[in-house]
Amino acid sequence: MRHVLTEALSGLRRNASMAFAVIVTMWVSLSLFGIGLLAAAQVDLFKGRWYDKIEVSVYLCTPDPAPTSGSGCAVNVGATDAQREAIKAALVGNDLVETVYYESKDEAFAEFKQVYANSPVMATMTVDMMPDSYKVKLKDPTKYDAIKTQFSGLPGVDSVKDLHEVLDPLFAWLDLARWATIGASLLLLLAATLQISNTIRMAAHSRRREIGIMRLVGASNWYIMLPFLLESLVAAVFGAVLAAGTLAAIEQFVILGKARAQILSVPWIGWSQVGLATASICGVAVVLSIIPTLIATRRFLRV
Repeated sequence: MRHVLTEALSGLRRNASMAFAVIVTMWVSLSLFGIGLLAAAQVDLFKGRWYDKIEVSVYLCTPDPAPTSGSGCAVNVGATDAQREAIKAALVGNDLVETVYYESKDEAFAEFKQVYANSPVMATMTVDMMPDSYKVKLKDPTKYDAIKTQFSGLPGVDSVKDLHEVLDPLFAWLDLARWATIGASLLLLLAATLQISNTIRMAAHSRRREIGIMRLVGASNWYIMLPFLLESLVAAVFGAVLAAGTLAAIEQFVILGKARAQILSVPWIGWSQVGLATASICGVAVVLSIIPTLIATRRFLRV
């Protein structure tokens, strides 16, 4: 075992610059890979929180001289009591609906005043101009399209809206950023793999005579390869440790120190997600250090 450790340390000293390059490349690529995993966990938390709270709003007709095209509204005629009751009965009897809440014009106007308290548009708005609506909580928030299809255009219904129209593009961009980060990290991991392979190949080539002698005296393949495996593993572990430190710094100073303290209304990833990401990058680092080494040293094990 002493010989294996000595040979591994000697190889690292002889190829110090290449080993340093491998460590830096592994550090950057594994950090990006871990950030991609954390971004994925954050998007899932956002979706879980917001999708669970999404309400579908069924807005009823107001006495509008130019009703929305495709709506169930007549010119200058608001929703009648009979239409309200029919819409409510259809919502309550729908298998996709969990709860239904009616928001009157007065309640809608009060909420509008809170949101646009300092806006000049308040001077032009009246209670009668506000649409009353049914706020619908779905059993499965992802089935909002079915409700929108069923109730759009019904008599007395002006429009059917929900937060998915706003959140889905946002989540699409977040998913794109996540996959872009992971894609960039995979390219860098490929570069690190090639660097490890080249480093080990150069080390094995410089020791090809020693390897040949060891094979002739009966040394096993694993005994010969073990110093090279340790060399690549040490570089990969250093890169993984630096990447883990990077993820921990992001969690401590960016997530906990800034985001969570300033934005309290959304859930943020915690140390459990960082732990899972760290375990993943360590596993990737070990695999990427072993496989290229086995491939690079195989041709030198033939006598």
